[in-house]
Amino acid sequence: MNIEELNYYLPTELIAQKPPHNRSESRMLILNRSANTLDDGKFSDICRFLQPNDCLVINNTKVIPARFFAQKKTGAKIEGLFLLEQDSKWKVLLKNSSRLKQGESLYLLDRGKKQFCTAVIDTKLSAGQWLIKPDSPFAAEKILDDIGFAPLPPYIKRADPASEHQLDKSRYQTVYAQQNGAIAAPTAGLHFTPQLLEQIKAKGISIAQITLHVGQGTFLPVKTETLEEHQIHSEQYSIDAQNADIINETISRGGKIFAVGTTTVRTLETVAIAAQDRKVFASKGQTSLFITPGFEFKITDAMITNFHLPKSTLLALVGAFAGLDKILAAYQHAVDQKYRFYSYGDCMLIL
Repeated sequence: MNIEELNYYLPTELIAQKPPHNRSESRMLILNRSANTLDDGKFSDICRFLQPNDCLVINNTKVIPARFFAQKKTGAKIEGLFLLEQDSKWKVLLKNSSRLKQGESLYLLDRGKKQFCTAVIDTKLSAGQWLIKPDSPFAAEKILDDIGFAPLPPYIKRADPASEHQLDKSRYQTVYAQQNGAIAAPTAGLHFTPQLLEQIKAKGISIAQITLHVGQGTFLPVKTETLEEHQIHSEQYSIDAQNADIINETISRGGKIFAVGTTTVRTLETVAIAAQDRKVFASKGQTSLFITPGFEFKITDAMITNFHLPKSTLLALVGAFAGLDKILAAYQHAVDQKYRFYSYGDCMLIL
């Protein structure tokens, strides 16, 4: 499949730079696959599309403040993204890092741009990745809590990240986030409020939780000429027995599985492939499942999802679920109606 088939035009002014004042104020484009209809709605109306005995599956990963800033001893500034910690070393992405050398020291800066601690360049890896070793007795999560910022995608611009730190810390996170480990938000879940979740439960709808730690590759555009040539990223997931039972009981009684976000879809379908059946089981591991048009979905009946970048694996996934022609037509409608796009933007409900 040529990657140009996943392309569409988006005016830059439709890329949301800030979240709506209230989470559930987002607009929602409802795509009904069987009726081949498009309707404009509000996310706060999501309950009317869910029926008793259905199950909403959410991803409870928690975004860590993985974006940080450092300074060379020459005074030059470097922006970093924390990826993971191993043996007291950080695996990081560093911008403007081509002149760094092994053994060189950097200052990690706090949110007031003051020196927090030093970090030694340990190893140069590939594709702008490095291992660094901070001179601190604290674990990475503790240090990042003191110096880090929300790891916003590059299309959300912050001239001074500190000025919007409290907003992004709160809103680039779902209200049900529990398990630390994501370096990008599962953005379809950003629209839910505690009140909306209570309404859903009160209607007799089950809520199941899975965990998939969203990684750096999630939002990257495909740079190969064909989709098949692209190397999909791998992400860590887990489902416990209690939540697997909730999902399986819903399926057995004929209820529908509403997956909140592409991360949830990837997790559910990964486990169903391993089960070789329309069910899930308690499991954990890494998934590199690449869902493209032609994929046979075993678990997912409906999907809540934000609007995705052109030429991206996520656009391929929703195209596989709804039909690429229908998705591109829906995106054109969203552009014409001036929906807000991407992480802080509006969403789609695909039935």
